[in-house]
Amino acid sequence: MLENVKWLGHSSIEISGEKTIFIDPFQLKRSDPADLILITHDHYDHLSVTDIEKIRTPKTTIVVPASIKTYLQGNIRKIRIGDTLTFDTVVIEAVPAYNIQKSYHPRANNNVGYLITMGGVRYYHAGDTDLIPEMNKLSCDIAFLPIGGIYTMSATDAARAAELIRPKFAVPIHYGSIVGSLADAQKFKDLCSCEVVILSKGV
Repeated sequence: MLENVKWLGHSSIEISGEKTIFIDPFQLKRSDPADLILITHDHYDHLSVTDIEKIRTPKTTIVVPASIKTYLQGNIRKIRIGDTLTFDTVVIEAVPAYNIQKSYHPRANNNVGYLITMGGVRYYHAGDTDLIPEMNKLSCDIAFLPIGGIYTMSATDAARAAELIRPKFAVPIHYGSIVGSLADAQKFKDLCSCEVVILSKGV
């Protein structure tokens, strides 16, 4: 189930299947073409125009939260929390992502995480978020959860999120670059009752 998934560092994920999907591409060292690029919010380490240009083609669709201002050109689709977009057999749904007691990602900004259904597998990329009540309603096969702390959940809170969501696999993200370390990822793994896969950074 994880054979089509690559962690590209920080919060960047590539999922291959009916479509090649990149989520929050940042500091990429590769230039494979993307069918879909999903952006969770407008911070530089999630909306990186330089990295988007490495993987976009004239056929690439870029999905961004409707709440952010972006000067990206091309095929841009805006999405709001609760919206669903369908691209052939791939279904993209926007869900909330926000901080509760931090000012970095206020709820009012309407940043998003994504639920992606492709090839019979449901993926959840949480974006930059704390442990929030809306996670009680989520279900997925694979959950990409931020564990670096400071701007997002800590490893401890991310493990609590995994307990709520109960994915088949949980994959730690948002560490190893700006904040967080492999030790945080290992702590997350130790605390989770579900299966955790710490992916090696792709190229």
